[in-house]
Amino acid sequence: MSENSAVSWWYWFYQLYKWLIFMPLFLVSSVVCAILAALFSIMVSPNAGDFWGKAWAKITCWITPVKVNVHGRKNVSPGQSYVIVANHQTGFDIFMLYGYLGIYFKWIMKKELRKIPFIGFASEKVGHIFIDRTSPRHAMQSLEEARNKLTGGTSVVIFPEGTRSESEKMKPFKRGAFKLALDLRLPILPVTIVNSWRIKRRGFLNIMPGKTALVIHPPIETSGFINKPEELMDLTRKAIKEGNHLQFTR
Repeated sequence: MSENSAVSWWYWFYQLYKWLIFMPLFLVSSVVCAILAALFSIMVSPNAGDFWGKAWAKITCWITPVKVNVHGRKNVSPGQSYVIVANHQTGFDIFMLYGYLGIYFKWIMKKELRKIPFIGFASEKVGHIFIDRTSPRHAMQSLEEARNKLTGGTSVVIFPEGTRSESEKMKPFKRGAFKLALDLRLPILPVTIVNSWRIKRRGFLNIMPGKTALVIHPPIETSGFINKPEELMDLTRKAIKEGNHLQFTR
């Protein structure tokens, strides 16, 4: 059998698996975990609800299937709050970070995601932050909400590119994450997402199994960058970019 025919056979086999097995399991786990996350958040605490969000993310990776290697956990100090800054390759980044980063954090999400059935309501109850981008004033109000939640070891994840790159090449960074870190005097935790773009490719539900990685870099203390957000941004971008060139997924 030629290499091309082998790839073609494997590809079409996976399409059958994706629609007949992955999709039903994904939909069921999304609804069940969202309901449990909302109930536990209301009846117990947002922390308890967050457990089900992480479970949903891991289940999604398992059934894809995607292996996520994590490197640099030693760079995280327990009980420390961070502004986590990561590159944004695809929508699959969410499952990788939520399921495997191992840090209690809040997402900053587009307000439109609040309308997703079950998941939007659960995200609100867990305490994730919806950002309104219709005006700078509304965006600042969302960041103010983030400030109020970043205490006692609770961190926040921000994608400074603002949109998905759909490749390993990063788009230009925006300043919001760095201004937030400077205002709160919190360290930035750079995280490189590796090979997410190989899992979720262009097109509706065009996913493939594979190996990915999260590279957690040493935190960057912001005290030395007061009134120098551009330098802080450049240093963070450099760290994340270097992580993309490391071969951690084999």
